[in-house]
Amino acid sequence: MADRTLLFVKPDGVKRGLVGEIIGRFERKGLRLVGLKMLTFTQELARKHYEEHVSKPFYPGLEEFVLSGPIVAMVWEGDDIIELTRTMMGKTKHTDAAPGTIRGDFAFSTTENLIHGSDSLERAKIEIANFFKPGELAA
Repeated sequence: MADRTLLFVKPDGVKRGLVGEIIGRFERKGLRLVGLKMLTFTQELARKHYEEHVSKPFYPGLEEFVLSGPIVAMVWEGDDIIELTRTMMGKTKHTDAAPGTIRGDFAFSTTENLIHGSDSLERAKIEIANFFKPGELAA
């Protein structure tokens, strides 16, 4: 089995109608979509997902943002999945994201930067389990 990662389109991407564009980029790259769902973060899920940031000064604004609307959570599969998807997403800070990346082409804020992606295979396993039950993923 190829490696897997969790990606989600954040509330700003959903609100701006960019879900199809974002999914299309990963599909055209040849990655395999194995899980997909729309949901709204709960405060509990936000604190669990962003646990390393809860005590930081920016966290209240981050939590308010992720709770502000639905997200589209996805599990993607492919070789070098973490490095590849993070390169395609672009740097977190919108002004550092290169043109041709998702954030470089569409983001205009560091917080509202359209997409989240796991930063390691270990973290991906945890994040996938936070959003998907085993039976919800394609084999």
